[in-house]
Amino acid sequence: MSAIDQSRGESENCSTSERILQLLKMHGSLQATEVGKILGITSEAARQQFIKLSQRGLVVANAEARGVGRPALCWQLTLAGHGCFPNAHAELTAQLLRTVRDKLGEPALDTLINSRAEESGANYRQAMVGITALRDRVACLAAIRNREGYMAEWQQLDEGEFLLAENHCPIGVAAKVCQGFCQAELRLFSELLQAKVERREHIVGGARRCAYRISAS
Repeated sequence: MSAIDQSRGESENCSTSERILQLLKMHGSLQATEVGKILGITSEAARQQFIKLSQRGLVVANAEARGVGRPALCWQLTLAGHGCFPNAHAELTAQLLRTVRDKLGEPALDTLINSRAEESGANYRQAMVGITALRDRVACLAAIRNREGYMAEWQQLDEGEFLLAENHCPIGVAAKVCQGFCQAELRLFSELLQAKVERREHIVGGARRCAYRISAS
């Protein structure tokens, strides 16, 4: 059986969008024409599916050099797209956190959370050395969080007011088990930015993203 036939057989019971996500997970970066051939649909139909998945933040397009000629437009999973698949490590983390709470108590869990916050804070503070303006500190924090997989972005709302948005939470499973992680991050943001930070949207609470309104103290 060819790789194309195998991929078609393994995903035949899924929706088209689910099948595309599976293909990207299995094969990495793919063009719409390649996906169309595997799924038995037109390249345009595959492209439209990619656009819909992109709007959901699950895939992203990149130009890749593939031999002679113009770069090819290839699609790949975002971190959120990878998050659509079972994550045994995340489940293990959640299980360990529950065990710490049940066997050692809340103080031990608080110690764990505070230790993580202190380590993150030290790294963030080092990255912000010499950055004094609030606008620049928000931009720096967004860049750091983006590198850590939070798909972060920021914008200025008004004079002295900013919005920091995180479209993905790589520690989402742990945060659902213990929201102490979220509370510690909120305190850390306020300390780092030396500003008032309010969480306006919360993934753990069912929102699409985490969003923070930041204003000068």
